[in-house]
Amino acid sequence: MKNFGSITLVIISILFAVSSCKKPKTNGDGILNVPLSGEVSTLDPANSYDTISASIVYQCYEQLFEYHYLKRPYTLQPLLSDGMPKVENNGKRYIIKIKKGVSYHDDPAFGGKERFVKAQDFITQIKRLAFLPTRSNGWWLFDGKIKGLNDFRKTVGSDFEKFKTTKIEGLTAKDDHTLVIDLIEAYPQMIYTLAMSFTSPVPLEVVEKYENRLNTKIVGTGPFRLDEWKASSRLTLKRYPKYREAFYPRQGDRMANSRNLLEDAGKQIPFLDTVQYHVIKEAQTRWLNFRSKKIDLLIVPKDNFRTAIDPSGKITSDLSKEGIKLQTFPTLTYWWLSFNMKDPILGKNRNLRLAIAHAIDVDRYIELFTNNTGQRANSIYPPGIPGYDAAAELPYEYNLEKARKFLAEAGYPEGKGLEVLTYDVRGNSATNRQQADFVKSELAKIGIKITEALNTFPGFLEKARKGTLQFWQDGWAMDYPDAENSLQLLVTKNHSPGPNSTFYANEEFDKLFAKLKLLQDGPEKFELMKKMEAIIHKDLPWVMQYYSRNYILFNERLRNYRHSDLIYNNLKYLNIQ
Repeated sequence: MKNFGSITLVIISILFAVSSCKKPKTNGDGILNVPLSGEVSTLDPANSYDTISASIVYQCYEQLFEYHYLKRPYTLQPLLSDGMPKVENNGKRYIIKIKKGVSYHDDPAFGGKERFVKAQDFITQIKRLAFLPTRSNGWWLFDGKIKGLNDFRKTVGSDFEKFKTTKIEGLTAKDDHTLVIDLIEAYPQMIYTLAMSFTSPVPLEVVEKYENRLNTKIVGTGPFRLDEWKASSRLTLKRYPKYREAFYPRQGDRMANSRNLLEDAGKQIPFLDTVQYHVIKEAQTRWLNFRSKKIDLLIVPKDNFRTAIDPSGKITSDLSKEGIKLQTFPTLTYWWLSFNMKDPILGKNRNLRLAIAHAIDVDRYIELFTNNTGQRANSIYPPGIPGYDAAAELPYEYNLEKARKFLAEAGYPEGKGLEVLTYDVRGNSATNRQQADFVKSELAKIGIKITEALNTFPGFLEKARKGTLQFWQDGWAMDYPDAENSLQLLVTKNHSPGPNSTFYANEEFDKLFAKLKLLQDGPEKFELMKKMEAIIHKDLPWVMQYYSRNYILFNERLRNYRHSDLIYNNLKYLNIQ
């Protein structure tokens, strides 16, 4: 999940009781209050690619498949599909049956009539990903993969009339409830893409009504619908009253059983009436709001860590007595420093990048900004994906002597003659500014001067899309547990507005990626992962920092809470006792 920044992943809490398979009944006000640490960048599923927007989009839009809420390793299951896909033609054809009677949220685009999901709606949305005016962050998923899709992109250009009428060879609706996808070559990750918000169905009537501008509109099939949005302060979702029958999982793994996450097994979902998102940029303000019960769940801020967590890693007795619970977990989220490889200064001078890599004390950064909850990275791959090597080592370390040596070899001894570099900040919170100040002070030790460019988070994302960043902190929350999802961040064809915001390009790397993406997990794939990582270390578009671990506080009345940085549609499962 591209670009979530030092941003509170959102999630949950609310007053609710439920009865067996009948429509749930609410207790109390039925409102869940969720903090957001930055503004919502978009509500368009074609462009939602950060954790803030995802936390909203996935509650309102649905996809063909979803991850089972209570099973690990992650397991895909049908959501809008009526069963798992039938795969034919040596992995190049997917035949997917669509559930009947799934209604969209009411919208003027439907002329007062109830509109049900059709197979064609998935085709419309994939066409939107390819349509140039959409400027979709999700185009990389299908670029060069579906028969005729790239020809469609080239032929249609920006012509909306052609967009509506032009057919695509590899996307067909045999009937209203049968979708057929024909691929150019086998693509094992296809099943994962069909669980991402990019592939949410969107009716053509909606695209026409709003002229393909869906950044502020939601017309989905999910359990919640958009009620109100005030861009810089709050956003409200309401339960969709015509949401079809759906039920809480009846099975789970060992953790689900040990944490009593199956008490609502088989009951109808969703349990919540209202979800209220609050934009609270400052971590200290979020903490105060949580302590006063104005928000229901919170990632522990670094400045309040020792107030909340004792030296043994458990919740403090004071918070425990108040009925506050703690959940600690590793994530599939990780961080690094990025360089714009098109930049005439940083992008063209590997020794300069090496100087920066050796000049920043990552352990100190982790201590200051994660309270040592982060795990120092040893690879471009995060732990938890097949092929990750716990024994891998990075080819750089914190060493000021080496940093000065590389800086001199770069042509800038003690920084002399080097222009001031621009370090773009991912948001304008106090923590964002402190992180930038740390990088600035570290580089000053060897004579490199930087200026800090403050941005709103949407503003930062727009700079990344336009390729105007020079040097910045980047991060990734895995879309699915496969190395291909990490490596696609660095392939040439994914240059911005795709996910490769560094504009890194290496022909050998691209060739290896084309081979790796077709492989199932196993020795051949893992060996390719090592070769590709070696190329990245040699070229150095990234300087790795750390893997995230999160400590989340929530009120004990919250039931069924289990965090995952792959499962964003979790609000429908939450309940309050």
